[in-house]
Amino acid sequence: MYKRILVPIDGSSTSDRALQEAIRLIDTQHAQLRLVHVIDDLQFLDAEGYVDYAELRELTRKIGQRALTKAEEIARQADITVESALLEANGERIAQVINAEAESWSADLIVIGTHGRSGFSHLLFGSVAEGVVRGASVPILLVRSE
Repeated sequence: MYKRILVPIDGSSTSDRALQEAIRLIDTQHAQLRLVHVIDDLQFLDAEGYVDYAELRELTRKIGQRALTKAEEIARQADITVESALLEANGERIAQVINAEAESWSADLIVIGTHGRSGFSHLLFGSVAEGVVRGASVPILLVRSE
């Protein structure tokens, strides 16, 4: 039985499915659940200075916190003790941040949703889940989108 389960949350229905799967795996008396949302670096080309980066950064923080709060409530409704963290990428890939968090928190398992993109879409957007799988030092459970 896993004692420390880390679930990356991005606000998508796929990450909601991953959370539900983690909840099914948890022994409510002895396990801990940690939810994380990683704020990616904002890199836009704006030669004219039209983008207010501070405002955009604050908006991404609020969106991430909203996703975490929603996921925390779902876990609490399942009578699970949960903790969460809003993490910043600071130039690293999101997958690296997730793997570092799993290692520093001593996670036994990472449960992560995967959107199942392929072809050009995969090339364009990449895959955080794939990056986590490639770099993780703990077992991973991939949960596919519907």
